[in-house]
Amino acid sequence: MEYIYAAMLLHTTSQEINEENVKKVLEAAGAEADDARVKALIAALEDVDIEEAMEKTAVAAAAPAAGAAAPAEAAAEEEEEEEEEEEKEEEAAAGLGALFG
Repeated sequence: MEYIYAAMLLHTTSQEINEENVKKVLEAAGAEADDARVKALIAALEDVDIEEAMEKTAVAAAAPAAGAAAPAEAAAEEEEEEEEEEEKEEEAAAGLGALFG
């Protein structure tokens, strides 16, 4: 994954994505660069529009994050309703206790 991040960093900073630059980024981050993996990355990225791939990934990651808030809100509302029902039951039980107490 660090190889992909190195390529994304180079792309974001408008640097050329080549073997030498990828190795420099990896070494600067404290990782050991494997020549075979660097070459494979460069070959795999030849026909890829990195900007488009990053945008698709960002949109795909944002969609679940936006949808995750709705279940959390629904759970909070459901919990509040349960608490209200419990309070009503307790009040009803207290009233019956007073009648038969």
